[in-house]
Amino acid sequence: MNGFFGEEDSLLFEILLIASDGLELPVDAMLDTGFSDFLAINDQDIDALGWERLREQTMRTARGDVKFDIYIGKVIFDSQEYDIPVHVGEGLTEVLLGRQWLTTRRLVVDINKNELTLG
Repeated sequence: MNGFFGEEDSLLFEILLIASDGLELPVDAMLDTGFSDFLAINDQDIDALGWERLREQTMRTARGDVKFDIYIGKVIFDSQEYDIPVHVGEGLTEVLLGRQWLTTRRLVVDINKNELTLG
């Protein structure tokens, strides 16, 4: 899956969030190697998706201990559909892809060659 570089060379990949009614919403998600799970989104975005809330979880972040609501979400990533846990919290300015994607994929980053792939 090809990505692109954003502001300050952030690592961005286009994914599709699939709402409970089947609507596919394209978003640019930033790879955040400091985030240990699959996906995190802002709490203001969750209502439109209609995903099911599973539980609450406290995680240690750069801002300290933060409570997240965990939802089961459906995404299309690299042309494949996945049902994954999604961390939903306040104040997230980007949709975040976490390190779990790196357990089955190889990340290649070469800023000088403008090359960014995750596959």
